[in-house]
Amino acid sequence: MGKRGKSTHILVIRLSALGDVAMTVPIVRCLTENYPELHLTILTKKHFAPIFSGLERVTVHHVDVKSAHKGFVGLWRLYKTLKALHLDAVADLHNVLRSNVLKRYFTLERIPFAQIDKGRREKKALTRKKDKVFEQLKTTHQRYADVFAELGFPIDLSKAKFLERKRLSEKVVQVVGKDTKKWIGIAPFAAHEGKMYPLDLMKGILKACNGTEKYKILLFGGGEKETQILDELSIGFEHATNVAGSLSLSEELELISNLDVMLSMDSGNAHMAANYGIPVITLWGVTHPYAGFYPFGQPLEHALLADRVQYPLIPTSIYGNKVPKGYEKAMGTIKPERVIEKLFSLLEG
Repeated sequence: MGKRGKSTHILVIRLSALGDVAMTVPIVRCLTENYPELHLTILTKKHFAPIFSGLERVTVHHVDVKSAHKGFVGLWRLYKTLKALHLDAVADLHNVLRSNVLKRYFTLERIPFAQIDKGRREKKALTRKKDKVFEQLKTTHQRYADVFAELGFPIDLSKAKFLERKRLSEKVVQVVGKDTKKWIGIAPFAAHEGKMYPLDLMKGILKACNGTEKYKILLFGGGEKETQILDELSIGFEHATNVAGSLSLSEELELISNLDVMLSMDSGNAHMAANYGIPVITLWGVTHPYAGFYPFGQPLEHALLADRVQYPLIPTSIYGNKVPKGYEKAMGTIKPERVIEKLFSLLEG
C-alpha cells in the first residue's frame, strides 16, 4: 500500500452525521492532490453526496441502512456490491457496529482495513464531572488523516486547500435575489438544545445586522419545524431571507460557498462553510472546541464560548446531548453584543 505509480482504490466509510461527513472533505482533497494514483469511493448516505461534488477521482456509493442495507443480511448484500468495486483497502472513519461488521467481511478477503481511533478515553476525561482533564485533544480531521497514514498515505493537513467557490445557479439567484450587499449566513440550529443559541438572543443579532442596511442575512435550517421557526424569526427584517426548505443541499452549498461570513452553532453548517474557506463564527454551549470538532482552518478566536467560570463542567459531553441541571442557560452567557462585534469586525475587516 502507498506505493506511487500504482493505481489504488480505497473505500472510505463515513455514514453520518452531516457535520462528521463534511469534515472528511479537507482530508479527501488533500489525499487526491498528493497521490494522483489514488481513487476514493465514499460510502455514505445518498443525501450527503453533494458534499463531495467536484472532487477529482472521488465517487460516492450510497448506503441505505434503513432498508436495503439493514441488519446483517443487508450489510452482507452491501459488502457483495462493494467487493465488486475491486478495492485495495478500506478506511473506516466511523468505527461503529455497521462498519465493524463490514470489517469482518473484508478481512475474509484479506483487504487492508484501517479504523479511526476515536480517543474515547481522553474524551471521557474531558467531559467527566470529577477530575476533568481540560486540554485540547487531537482534532477529528487529524484522526481521519491518521487512518490513511496507517494505509500508507500520510498527508500534511497544514497544506490542505479549501474548495473553490461555486457558481450560483438560476434557482439560487431566484431565491436570494441580486444585490451588492455582503452576505451573512446564520444557522441557528443544532442536533441538541445544549448547542443552540437562544432564539430571542439570536433575534437581537438579526436586528442589529438588518439595521445597518448593508448586509443580506440568509437563514439556514432543515425540516418543516426549523423552516417554520425561521419564517417567524425573519418577520419584520426586510434584509433577511429564509432559505430553509427552498433549496437542495447542492444548492445550499452553492450559496454557502459565496457567503462573506457564516454564523453557526457547533454543527454541520459550520463545517460546510469552513471547507470553502468562508470565515465561520461558531457559538459553543455545553460542548467545546477542545473535543476536536472545530471547523477546519478557522482561527480559534472565531469561537465564542459559554462562560466556564459560571459553568465549570463544560464540556459536559462531546455531542451536546448531556445538559446537567442548571446548565440549560449556559449558551446565554454569550452576549449578543459579542457576536455582533465579531460579525462586524470580520465583515468590515
